[in-house]
Amino acid sequence: MALMTGEQYVESIRALHTRIYMFGKQIANAADDPILRPSLNSVKMTYDLAQDPQYQDLMTATSHLTGERINRFCHIHQSPDDLVKKVNMQRLLGQKTGACFQRCVGLDAFNAVYATAYEVDKAHGTHYFENFEKFLRYVQEKDLVVDGAMTDPKGDRSVAPHAQADKDLFLRVVERRPDGIVVRGAKAHQTGASNSHEILVMPTQAMKPEDKDYAVAFSVPIDADGVFMIVGRQSCDTRKTEPGTMDRGNPTFGGMEALVIFDDVFVPNDRIFLNGETEFATVLVERFASYHRQSYGGCKVGVGDVLIGAAATAADYNGVPKASHIKDKLIEMTHLNETLYCCGVACSAAGHMTEAGNCMVDTLLANVCKQNVTRYPYEIARLAEDLAGGLMVTCPSEADLRDPELGPYVDKYLKGRADVPTEDRLRILRLIENLTLGAAAVGYRTESLHGAGSPQAQRIIISRQSDLEGKKKLAKDIVGLKEDK
Repeated sequence: MALMTGEQYVESIRALHTRIYMFGKQIANAADDPILRPSLNSVKMTYDLAQDPQYQDLMTATSHLTGERINRFCHIHQSPDDLVKKVNMQRLLGQKTGACFQRCVGLDAFNAVYATAYEVDKAHGTHYFENFEKFLRYVQEKDLVVDGAMTDPKGDRSVAPHAQADKDLFLRVVERRPDGIVVRGAKAHQTGASNSHEILVMPTQAMKPEDKDYAVAFSVPIDADGVFMIVGRQSCDTRKTEPGTMDRGNPTFGGMEALVIFDDVFVPNDRIFLNGETEFATVLVERFASYHRQSYGGCKVGVGDVLIGAAATAADYNGVPKASHIKDKLIEMTHLNETLYCCGVACSAAGHMTEAGNCMVDTLLANVCKQNVTRYPYEIARLAEDLAGGLMVTCPSEADLRDPELGPYVDKYLKGRADVPTEDRLRILRLIENLTLGAAAVGYRTESLHGAGSPQAQRIIISRQSDLEGKKKLAKDIVGLKEDK
């Protein structure tokens, strides 16, 4: 079974025995919880579209391992064209869900680990690449969702992992056995963890030799013994438990994040992809970060398309679509959104092949892409809020609209254009609220800043890749200056 249907995916999650905690209680199953189900629906869309013939070229690819058609989220990029298709796939899914669809981190982790494991084996005579290819075949054949896990809690940022007061604030190996390792720690901000079959762990930062126990990469099932998660709280999340759908903004789709705990988890030898080779921690981190920063040129653009459409609709319903300042703001939103897309495509088209045989994005352009993502969605959101007006955050609830006594007043006094039902207007305003302030803002506004590393992390890579000496030489050559001795 190389491609699951959406319904098969939902049943596969329902069959897991994942330990999930939220609001101080254990959740029976992510597939049946009203707060978590919208995030599952977003992942389900990655399966539904893969079954649709019109999206086959974007949503699926041919495995270089088996020759089978697989979901592109399980693919190892074979060319710059694959990288461009990845960005276009992510934009499509953002347009279809208006939310985070959660499989990007696993895809980016696959490609980063694939290239790095090959190079570790070459340097140290290990068998990580063989291990990873075996794992990847399993993932592709079963069409699994894999949660990529990089970010550790980190504790005191001024102190190295091995020197932390609490040694578990970076995930680490606590025991090495003949048949595998035992790990302890946590991974924070885990997008889609409750909707995943496996978790693929990577080190979180550069490591020194004394941090050997922290330079570890591996995969285990999400319901393995000792693995459990605490779901992160989101704005407006309990609206999903209320009757009706209007106040949710996005009634069907959403995202989720969790703190995933590893409480002395056993990892067998054939699931280990890095184990103490500290000099490769930096390589793995930077590769993953670059792939994931490329991703934002697709997913955030797709959600941006939805937000622009909602803002334009709000202007229509307010009766002012032809006002020059309204049109100018929509043009600016489009300009910013398409600039992000340009960056995602550019770093993909300029990709190059690694020694392992997969295609790597252009690191400089990927970091430029994400640096823009830390800024432009905030302006797009500001302009959307401007076009929506203050009613976006002050309109009464759906319960008031449905109330026999209050409803007629809400309908009368909150109407915009006479030919547009008041409910339609309120639904669009709630969608804008959801995308800019509510639960979806985690996957659009806030994640645009912090996802795939902070803005400063991108600026460090941009500085390293900027080749200032080369640029200075260009200027000196133009005016005939000799190189400094």
